[in-house]
Amino acid sequence: MDFGFTINAPRAIYLDKIDPTLRDKIIARERTTLLCIGCGSCTATCTTGQFTSFSLRKMQHLIRRGEYDTVRKSLQECMLCGKCRMVCPRGVHTRAVIHAMLEVL
Repeated sequence: MDFGFTINAPRAIYLDKIDPTLRDKIIARERTTLLCIGCGSCTATCTTGQFTSFSLRKMQHLIRRGEYDTVRKSLQECMLCGKCRMVCPRGVHTRAVIHAMLEVL
């Protein structure tokens, strides 16, 4: 029977089952990534983010959740202009974080 809707697979993320090796490699290459509080200043000033769905804040969140495939796709949109680093209130070296992500992922 067709009820007019479909049942989606659950999107629950079990943090205990995530393989943290890639996340730990990124942190080892750029320690300032631990300073990020997710304020969104980087995303607000991002030139690429104005024209695409690129968001460094979202990528940091996805890495913490272990969703590396989504991050790999988004990394190609970054222009590495450095605006995000200039506005970060915590002093995160965002360009270095992006470079670490590109190397590890």
